[in-house]
Amino acid sequence: MAVKYKKGTEKDYTVRTCAWSAPGCHPTGCGLLMHVKDGRLVEVEGDPEHPVSQGRVCVRCLSLPEAVYHPDRILYPMKRAGKKGEDKWERITWDEAYDLIEEKVRYYQKQYGPESIAMMGGTGREATFYFPALSYAVLQTPNNVGVLSGLSCYGPRCAVTEYVLGAGYPEIDYAAYFADRYDNPEFQLPEYIIIWGKSPLESNSDGFFGHAIVDMMKRGTKIIAVDPRVTWLTSRAEYHLQLRPGTDAALALGMLNVIINEDLYDHEFVEKWTFGLDALRERVQEYSPRRVADICWIKEETIVQAARAFAQAGNSSIQWGVALDMNWNGIQAIQGVLYLMTLTGNLDVPGGNTLAEPASFMGKWRYDTHKQIPEEIYENRIGNKEFPFFNYGLMACSPDNTLEYFEQQQPYPIKMVWSNSQNPLANAAPVPKRWYEAFKKIEFWVCQELFMTPTVAAYADIVLPIATFAEHDGVVIPHFGRNSAFLGAVNQCIERVGECKSDLEICFELGKRLNPQAWPWQTVSDFFTEQIEEKTGLDYPGLKDKVVQQQHYVYRKYEQGLLRSDGEPGFETLTGLIELKATIFESWGEDPLPYFQEPPFSPYRTPELFAQYPLVLTTGGRKFTSFHSEHRQIPSLRQITPWPTVEIHPDTAAGLGIQDGDWVAIENHLGQCRMKALVQPTVHPKVVHALHGWWYPEQAGTEPNLFGTFKSNINMLMPHKKIGKLGLGANYKSNLCKVYKVSGLDD
Repeated sequence: MAVKYKKGTEKDYTVRTCAWSAPGCHPTGCGLLMHVKDGRLVEVEGDPEHPVSQGRVCVRCLSLPEAVYHPDRILYPMKRAGKKGEDKWERITWDEAYDLIEEKVRYYQKQYGPESIAMMGGTGREATFYFPALSYAVLQTPNNVGVLSGLSCYGPRCAVTEYVLGAGYPEIDYAAYFADRYDNPEFQLPEYIIIWGKSPLESNSDGFFGHAIVDMMKRGTKIIAVDPRVTWLTSRAEYHLQLRPGTDAALALGMLNVIINEDLYDHEFVEKWTFGLDALRERVQEYSPRRVADICWIKEETIVQAARAFAQAGNSSIQWGVALDMNWNGIQAIQGVLYLMTLTGNLDVPGGNTLAEPASFMGKWRYDTHKQIPEEIYENRIGNKEFPFFNYGLMACSPDNTLEYFEQQQPYPIKMVWSNSQNPLANAAPVPKRWYEAFKKIEFWVCQELFMTPTVAAYADIVLPIATFAEHDGVVIPHFGRNSAFLGAVNQCIERVGECKSDLEICFELGKRLNPQAWPWQTVSDFFTEQIEEKTGLDYPGLKDKVVQQQHYVYRKYEQGLLRSDGEPGFETLTGLIELKATIFESWGEDPLPYFQEPPFSPYRTPELFAQYPLVLTTGGRKFTSFHSEHRQIPSLRQITPWPTVEIHPDTAAGLGIQDGDWVAIENHLGQCRMKALVQPTVHPKVVHALHGWWYPEQAGTEPNLFGTFKSNINMLMPHKKIGKLGLGANYKSNLCKVYKVSGLDD
């Protein structure tokens, strides 16, 4: 253990570390001081020496000791006792668990082929690095699957960026690469930051430290907010574009219309480094500010003024979020926002959007593990033929096709599922009762988890206990290697509670049984050293001692040939330029230019449905107290956020006889769930906003209740396969519903 500031006895000390998971968190790598007394973690506080988080920390990290020592935590490998859904278990050893898993894997591989096994991974936790490897390099199946319709989280933004820009994730420049941060002479403070469909303070998502926005606001940065809700940040914005959910593509095209028609774009950059301006110019003529104002429910002058302010400013940037992915024409919305960065010349410049390689460090290793699968097997993965877009840069199968394969057991059967850091019934699956029935057709399930969840209780045959990040060593890499300002060490600070293991240890131990050639390292430390040494000059023990290693950054890499594999200036695309007309899309039968389509259920596309369900429903907003469906059993966090809520405008609530705190039903033609009303003027009178990922660990885990997983599950109202033409983007953020008062959760 790397111990700094050690004091007192060997059981009374403090460890510097960086946060990741488990429990869940994005790879932001916040610095922590872990205080240990008598061998027990007693307190967590922020590390003031961390160059990015600088001592600030969220309430989830502060509550970590509650998770580590929670009485309901899974501490030992377990095997199902009795029938599935009875929530009965017996303790077994790790060797017994591995023996049974190895036996089943080899049986299914031999009898039905490697495709008959599916690896089901979640998001955010460090398992994001390891479940693809568990799929390809351990289980040797091509079916790395999920349940989030349209793979609509982070992947669409990364994929579109890779195809039309040929680079890694574009993140706002918040001086994270520099030890002296905002005082570094190379850095320039952004004049404006557009925050589009993201809650950076609550979520710190994708590896970005959200409070940096506040740091820069204090220094003079101004905010343009694109969000259907009023939040702390939007209330402080120069311009708040409070759009109708699901109309992001139209808004982006309207802003592009202003910038192009008023000749506000960066001529030098666009003429030298882009392809397709004339085609884009023609397309945006269809999206006048007046038309877009009608579509988006925003004043025309607000759209025009915000577009002008951004284009005429000095170096500025855009931070985009999952709301863009969660559009059924999210690909086009993402194109539009990326083109706003491009036309204003704000790519890879100080105070603009930083760029990096599409994948580096363990991001590259993770991608390369698919080479463990023979090509003819890899080509047979779920959804490959219907959605060839998934063949390029995406390490996943189509989630929507996955449901159909599970239901039909065709064109080949799925016999085994390994679920890693995933609670699909409660969190991500649209039409969750369809998934619930489809999952019953799987013969053998393995789950890795901290706590019993509805998914584990319903299906698991083997449960493997996961270590918290206080109990294992690791590496945290912001943006999963796609734009990593630094690497952080996850330093073990306490002895393990029970017999839990890290995700990587499980890969190592089972990989050496099932596919040893893919796991040549003798120790986890050896593995990490190989991943980081070439680019950092550090071995893993050296990173543990430093805790944080910032990376060198070079601006305007496209001028120096640092973004192309051939070393030539430009971008790693088919044309060598940023493609304002995405040539590769045409080969897949998709329009190469961005466009807007009404959501599948909307006031204008389905007026007859709108007459029955007269409110626009959006969901998925973040709270400080939870990560997706996690943390529901942590006492201090549950005290802060005790119930799921749906935000509703006071005028709308009054018309429906609803008061703040009332239990209400949210219902549409697909299903119903129940939440408490949060009556406040933060949403449009025609819009409601519901939390996601809710279940009740305090309730019975046996079937049919399964910890109340269907009671407050907003995904009961979400459709199946309402996705973009290329298979990406889904309709989580824009639906229709009605809301009415009920007497309680269970009446």
